[in-house]
Amino acid sequence: MSKTGWFWCAVVLGFCLVSGRPASAQQWATEMFTTTSHDFGALARGAKAEFAFTFKNPFVEDVRIKTVRSTCGCAGLKYPTEPIKTYQKGQIVVAVDTRGFLGRKDATLTVEFDRPFPAEVTLKFHCYIRKDVVFQPGSIQFGTVRQGEGARRSTTVSYAGRDDWQITAVESPSPFITTNLAETRRDLGRVTYNLAVDLKPDAPAGYLSGHLILKTNDANSQTAKVPLAIEGVVESELSVRPASLTFLTAAGELPLRRNVVVQGARPFRITAIHSPDPRLTWQLPPDARKFHVLPITFTPGDQPGKKNTRIEIETDLGEAHKTTIDVFAEVTGQR
Repeated sequence: MSKTGWFWCAVVLGFCLVSGRPASAQQWATEMFTTTSHDFGALARGAKAEFAFTFKNPFVEDVRIKTVRSTCGCAGLKYPTEPIKTYQKGQIVVAVDTRGFLGRKDATLTVEFDRPFPAEVTLKFHCYIRKDVVFQPGSIQFGTVRQGEGARRSTTVSYAGRDDWQITAVESPSPFITTNLAETRRDLGRVTYNLAVDLKPDAPAGYLSGHLILKTNDANSQTAKVPLAIEGVVESELSVRPASLTFLTAAGELPLRRNVVVQGARPFRITAIHSPDPRLTWQLPPDARKFHVLPITFTPGDQPGKKNTRIEIETDLGEAHKTTIDVFAEVTGQR
């Protein structure tokens, strides 16, 4: 184990001695998670229902998940098996099977870590899968949409039960997503709606994720709202990879260089680059092309410390087609 690993181990053991609780040795793993429980609420049969438990490694040593176990067969699990490096994030994605299971489900996930030290974290989720409401398809999938074009998708909502059942309103998670609800059938306790969902042309570039909330006239407050998942990507004419850079070095060390790829749908020039951190430098590419490889150099200097900053890239594609790169820099004491 590295010197930093032994130091980190001493910190954990010291915390245990101070706290006087043997179980606190595993608290480091729990504190990486932004949340340890989730309530899906009432889900329609056939609806897509996923939730990501997100964690971030704040330590010098790598973090690795050995396995994840669930107490319920109603959940599919995805999780990273490769080590999570310093300041990187990982996700444990829970997908509820709303076709094969019905009723109330309460499940516990046990996340077992084997790096840098053995530890277990308990995660919990709850849901109620309705048998009387069905979505077809089970989610609104916009796919990849070019910025400025907009898109429309639809789903059928079917209900079997009361003659007077109604969807009274549809709540959107975004002002760029609008809906149009039309009742197409009502007889013998069966009700059918067509729900059209529009992505507006002025939607900003980025990943779409969220839920439409269908409000109904159910008297039970737990089932009166039914979520419908939305997913998609609004693709900008300009993209940058990676979207963030991390520089970790010691004071007085040689400069570090990272390459950034800036890509467009048509040839373009990079006209200007800005950053408030003078330790970051670059050289503007001279010509127009669809694909630019931009070297970013970080010169640590003699002052230790941490800093979050940003690089802004301007192009000749217009004001709406700027892009940014998030930068985290940490300079430790002199070598």
